[in-house]
Amino acid sequence: MFYLVCFDIVEDRKRTRVVKIIKQYGHRVQKSVFECSRMTEEQFLKMIRRLENIIDHTRDSVRYYPLCKGCLNKVEFSGIGEVPREILFAVI
Repeated sequence: MFYLVCFDIVEDRKRTRVVKIIKQYGHRVQKSVFECSRMTEEQFLKMIRRLENIIDHTRDSVRYYPLCKGCLNKVEFSGIGEVPREILFAVI
């Protein structure tokens, strides 16, 4: 599955920790926006649990947007960057 993950974290130290976690699952496309592809549901839930243990639920925000293949084909952007793509792979 493909997820767009974005966040607004107030404290610098927590923000750094959040970035380190999300980088394990995807790549950064803007300062607080990551594209996470090739995630299983188990990996996605693990990432959420890890982030839930760090953020301040009264001041911080993390959002997870699932995108289907059809939606990925319709993504538009301006400026630098690439159209997100779901990376397909096979284990032989």
